[in-house]
Amino acid sequence: MLWYTGKRLLQMIPVFFGATFLIYFMVFSLPGDPIAALYGERPPSPAVIAQIRSEYNLDKPFIMQYLLYIGNFFQGDLGTTYSGRSVSDVMASAFPITARLAMLALAFEAFFGILVGLVAGLRKGKLFDASALVVSLLLISVPTFVIGFVLQFVFGVQLGWARTTVSGAAPLDELILPALVLASVSFAYIVRLTRASVSDNLNADFVRTATAKGLSRPRVVTVHVLRNSLVPVVTFLGVDIGSLMVGAIVTEGIFNINGVGGTVFKAIRLGEGPTVVSFIAVMVVIFVLANLLVDLLYAALDPRIRYAK
Repeated sequence: MLWYTGKRLLQMIPVFFGATFLIYFMVFSLPGDPIAALYGERPPSPAVIAQIRSEYNLDKPFIMQYLLYIGNFFQGDLGTTYSGRSVSDVMASAFPITARLAMLALAFEAFFGILVGLVAGLRKGKLFDASALVVSLLLISVPTFVIGFVLQFVFGVQLGWARTTVSGAAPLDELILPALVLASVSFAYIVRLTRASVSDNLNADFVRTATAKGLSRPRVVTVHVLRNSLVPVVTFLGVDIGSLMVGAIVTEGIFNINGVGGTVFKAIRLGEGPTVVSFIAVMVVIFVLANLLVDLLYAALDPRIRYAK
């Protein structure tokens, strides 16, 4: 197990450098001058512009900018925004909000998705199964921003059960509706994954053997069927952590949440390479660690899986 964990951690190195290099290159390639965009219609004197460009290393070639940024990154210096604010401070205020939103959405989609998928798989061909398939298909087909505006109008404007916009502190009770919007598409996929996996495992030899031994129906379903059916679902949830962080850009825009999505979008628009790369680098680390945790969970879910050198 330790050998496998070390191997996966080593795989993070090329992933980290590859992702940060590509993101930095794409931001560097954006048209326009970020300094001119910062000052708008009243640009400063050429001397001031040259000083600012030198301060942010914008007067150096792209590869030199990237190497200087990576060097500072590993020293704990994430740089400053073009407005003079520390990127670390921006990240400290934005990441906790998006993390709460993503974890709340992950809890919703995991609990309700597995529950609905389990019941649908056990009642394959029945009314509940057909209804679950129809609802999941609708959620997959409808864009997230449409679902967001509809729920915002119904629950926020018409019924008054939730706020249409989230306050700056973003408490959990205000994040429930945005989390449901963010989790809607993933919920549909989890329902379908769980249903298909449960349906297949119901006809497996180990289930028939457990039933023949006289085990009760609830024990067969929970211990044997559900446990083995969760392997593909856990894989999806591990990948979905990164997807939720990225997908939060749309949801945060709808509900005016000051999280990672809005911050990255503004940084891209202003051409702030270090800000964008710093946020993406942290998200890459979270994504890789989540997938490492998923791989280690395989052995707990399926006793046939063992990691050995």
